[in-house]
Amino acid sequence: MPMLNKLFYLLISSAACLVLCQCGAAVGGGSNMGGPTVEERNAQIATEATGNFFYGRRYFVEKTRFWGYVRKPRQSWNRAKLVMMREDRVRQPDRLSESGPAGQRYSFDQNYEYRISGNFTGRKVYDPNSNQILDEFMPTRFELVNRQPGWIFRPDDRYNSSQLTLVPR
Repeated sequence: MPMLNKLFYLLISSAACLVLCQCGAAVGGGSNMGGPTVEERNAQIATEATGNFFYGRRYFVEKTRFWGYVRKPRQSWNRAKLVMMREDRVRQPDRLSESGPAGQRYSFDQNYEYRISGNFTGRKVYDPNSNQILDEFMPTRFELVNRQPGWIFRPDDRYNSSQLTLVPR
């Protein structure tokens, strides 16, 4: 009988571990960002308005200070640059308290897509929290384009707010 009890507890523990590991993978691995098919995304990019501006996607990772990815119109997101925003002329849209109410705090706009006027300054800036040297971008205007654009680099993108998971291949 004691052997059956041990076997029962081992079986229950294994099942619990399996369930917890699957949940942890979903949380730790991030959530799928959804969005269009690859063909639909390529068609959207191919027909984008062009001009003297950039498209940017806000990408928030806790404790980092980079802003997100910026690319030229009709250019693939895989060619976008992860940037630090220089806010001398205009502040980024989510420049709010980090402890404010939900929807009204720094990073509320995770994955929002913007049309951004401005330019790359030519300077490189170090973000010590992500240990990266990034291009500096000086925005002069942010215009919200889409609050739910879906994936940025691939349909299987997984977002995790505590680690850098979204990078071009």
